[in-house]
Amino acid sequence: MSTKFEKVTAIRGMNDILPGESWQWERLESILRTWLAQYGYLNMRTPILEQTRLFARGIGEVTDIVEKEMYTFRMSEDAEQLTMRPEFTAGVVRAAIEHNITYDRPQRVYSMGQVFRHERPQKGRYRQFHQVSIEALGFAGPDIDAEQIIMLSRLWKLLGLKDIHLELNSLGQVEERKAHREALIKHLEAHIDVLDEDGKRRMYTNPLRVLDTKNPAMQEMANNAPKLFDFLGEESKAHFQEICTRLEQAGIPYTINPRLVRGLDYYNLTVFEWVTGSLGAQATVCGGGRYDGLFTLLGGKPTPAVGFAIGLERLLALMEQAESVSAPSEADIYVIHQGDEAARRAVQIAELCRDQGWRVIVHAGSASFKSQFKRADISGAQVALILGEAEVKEGTISLKPLRLADNGMMLEQVTVSQDAVVAELQKRI
Repeated sequence: MSTKFEKVTAIRGMNDILPGESWQWERLESILRTWLAQYGYLNMRTPILEQTRLFARGIGEVTDIVEKEMYTFRMSEDAEQLTMRPEFTAGVVRAAIEHNITYDRPQRVYSMGQVFRHERPQKGRYRQFHQVSIEALGFAGPDIDAEQIIMLSRLWKLLGLKDIHLELNSLGQVEERKAHREALIKHLEAHIDVLDEDGKRRMYTNPLRVLDTKNPAMQEMANNAPKLFDFLGEESKAHFQEICTRLEQAGIPYTINPRLVRGLDYYNLTVFEWVTGSLGAQATVCGGGRYDGLFTLLGGKPTPAVGFAIGLERLLALMEQAESVSAPSEADIYVIHQGDEAARRAVQIAELCRDQGWRVIVHAGSASFKSQFKRADISGAQVALILGEAEVKEGTISLKPLRLADNGMMLEQVTVSQDAVVAELQKRI
């Protein structure tokens, strides 16, 4: 006795990208690769699975990502604990150390693909989502920090995005943050009555993150907390000022946000976010900053670095609001045929057309001319090639335009010899 198999669906928060929408992804990815090439960034690909201790060490054991959001497992009780990457930077730095890629010169690299975080799915926030992550490895000066922000400004223009603005801060260096941390803990202790449970839990382990609270009852306390910027030394202030000067020269407006800390422990000096009011609660489109200490934290030689990541789902949502773009056609040419010999000859002619770089669909299976023409129209092809028994016998083929010409007129259907089909198509496509 057989039992009915229960239908399997996608895991909540991990979405299928279907053919009707994947073209938008391919278009965005193509724009991103061209943009990155303009600034000298090369592609780098790291595994989806890494050892868990890489992220615990690199991101920070008391961050939300490590404490709550990572997909972590063991293949057996005595096996190494593994984690599906929740972000790219730690893995990129691990690979840079392992392969010593900054040995002879600094490197500009980028990664693009899926990342995974176990959190409550909502619009703009998923459990499997996509990022492009950009890393400049081995660069110490504020010029690269500014360059990365300027290149992002160029990207927003390329994509036609307007409701997006820059927030900027400096986290200084380790000793400066240590002095600020002590003052901040005293401030939090003095206001412990307004802290929520998350704030109390983080007060001693990661007090800077308490200021990043969204709890309305804690906003006044957070606004009045000691400002990290007041604890910065002259070098840190000069680094930050040079970035601001370059942004002003480039005509890029910004807001200094002293509560901007980002959610990862490895940042120092520059941190920034590009935010929008067009995506509801998911305001951050891009975030990044400098992480000079991450190489040594992960066992490598001291190496300065700066980078940022962009969520592609949020970027696509903004692009949909900013413009209306039609889906591309499936093909340039659709080959319609009737009869066994015509079907075989259709395949040969299609290959000749593909040699010219055209996209060609040969109708699969047998069907009436009417249903094949209907399918040809749906495909968005410019031209239908028609092969019936008469055309096979005479060595000809018919070309029927399916779309209006640039002047708004429909070209006439013509019949040419099969040897001349490519030359005739070159006039029409």
